Amino acid sequence: MGTQEAINNIIRLVGGQGNINKVWHCMTRLRFDLIDDNKVDQAAIKNLPGVLGAQLQSDQFQVIIGPKVNSWYEQMLSVLDQRETSAPAAAKGRKSLVSLFMDTVSGVFGPIVPAIAGAGMIKGLLAGLIALKVVSAKSDTVMVIDLIASGVFYFLPFFLAVSAAKIFKTNEYLAAAVAACLMYPSLIEAAKALAAHQEGAVSALWLLNAIPVSVFNYASSVIPVIFSVLALSYIHRWVDSIMPEVLKTVFTPTLTLFIGALAALVVIGPIGIWLGKGLAYFIEGLFGVSASFAGLIVGAIRPVAILTGMHHAMTPIALQNFSDRGYDMLMPMMFMANMAIAGATFAIWRLSRDRQERSVTLSAGISALLGITEPALFGVLTRYKKAFIAATVASSLASAFIAFFGVRLYGYILSSIFSLPAYIGPYFVFALSGVAMALVISFVLTTLLVGREQAADK
Repeated sequence: MGTQEAINNIIRLVGGQGNINKVWHCMTRLRFDLIDDNKVDQAAIKNLPGVLGAQLQSDQFQVIIGPKVNSWYEQMLSVLDQRETSAPAAAKGRKSLVSLFMDTVSGVFGPIVPAIAGAGMIKGLLAGLIALKVVSAKSDTVMVIDLIASGVFYFLPFFLAVSAAKIFKTNEYLAAAVAACLMYPSLIEAAKALAAHQEGAVSALWLLNAIPVSVFNYASSVIPVIFSVLALSYIHRWVDSIMPEVLKTVFTPTLTLFIGALAALVVIGPIGIWLGKGLAYFIEGLFGVSASFAGLIVGAIRPVAILTGMHHAMTPIALQNFSDRGYDMLMPMMFMANMAIAGATFAIWRLSRDRQERSVTLSAGISALLGITEPALFGVLTRYKKAFIAATVASSLASAFIAFFGVRLYGYILSSIFSLPAYIGPYFVFALSGVAMALVISFVLTTLLVGREQAADK
């Protein structure tokens, strides 16, 4: 039996195309969101050539393929696309909003994990070399390596747009075009001028003197582009349904792009940014109540903030603290969150038995240890929700601990394991203890909550 025949059998054994609501993949598994899980013949699927295993986990039916999963996924899409496409099925009622959100983020980031994992590792190692003074931060060498590492994160909206278009079943190039609108240099430069309080800077651009386009920098953003592509998928279907057949080729993409880009620039993008700003004001208020309480809350929301891209809103608070007080207590909490994420990821690496997944997970864990947590969060912890919870708990407890003892920084530095020398002084022992707490608690909790058997099968 060849690969194509096996793929046809998988489609048949999961209940046929009519039972498939959505299909995507991670590093080793085909993942199905099915309408009726009872139609699946799991035993028969496990016996297909090339299939390493199958299971129903977290409202997903997962078929374990291994390193060839992308090839299988592409062939499966070609089979599904050749057949009559029915209207999108409704999501299962039992799936919670949190689970739906995590599954969507996992599905969007799954295909681009290799890019962010590779870039994250390079970025983390570079930060370590700079911290150890092996290379000068102002050298051309650092500049070249940094542009190699940072390009993926800076232009992340483009990667997300293409990946999200596949998940939401819309045109990938229209999605990339919407991301291009958010990333257009004139908008980014206007946002930088506004942030620097330059003379003549504006907070909005006006379309037809009536519609405001808020000026924001969407580089590295996550939520605005994902929700913009989701909106685009509905806009595209609506425009296509009302457009006369003879005009569809030219005017469907034209109208879809115009409406989709406006929705992203006027409504969706600003909402995502303002949510981040609201988070920043909220955190600032917490410190007015109690540093320990602030640590407990900030530590708990930091992993979620990174996941949604709203963590950038915390950086201006830290920078303002350095300017006003000469020190900051927020960045040490960010450090604890990174170490907690690393600990949970290392636990998944230890529990997993799949060689390909272990390789990716180890790389993500090391990257998190070096201060770049996106590969660990998007590539690992969104797929292991209990591990994400463990990381959140550890981050919260460790942050509350260091805040109680007043751990602070006197200068901006990447939240990496190489940042520890910056804490040398009266608070060093507490910072060191906090790192140990974050790593150990998240590692142990993940091991207990996920368990060897579940991680092996997932």
